[in-house]
Amino acid sequence: MTNGELFSMAVEAAGNSYSKYSGFSVGAALLAADGRVFTGCNIENSSYSLTVCAERTALFKAVSEGVRDFRAIAIAGGSNGNFSKQCAPCGACLQVLSEFCGDDLVIVLSNGWFRLSDLLPIRFGEGSMKC
Repeated sequence: MTNGELFSMAVEAAGNSYSKYSGFSVGAALLAADGRVFTGCNIENSSYSLTVCAERTALFKAVSEGVRDFRAIAIAGGSNGNFSKQCAPCGACLQVLSEFCGDDLVIVLSNGWFRLSDLLPIRFGEGSMKC
């Protein structure tokens, strides 16, 4: 699957966004090592701290299906159907992705791609909890 195809799937997933408070729709498409793609969208709540990002929705769907090996994730965000501006994952999503994905996970955005290690160079992980 190409990065462009994965990004198109993220744009399509954004169509399911529940973003009535911000008006900013986000979609994600997570490519598993076995070729399956898990999509997600942002789901807002009037109590903003209970909002779930598209990236975590896609990842949690995959993990709940027993999938733990991933290659890439595409993220598309925008309003009024315009997904041309870069929509990078938030810090919480980067941290959750780092729990299940290696530094080489490809993150596809509207203007190019990055590795997880580019966006989260110092990660908190299992080794961080040992003194």
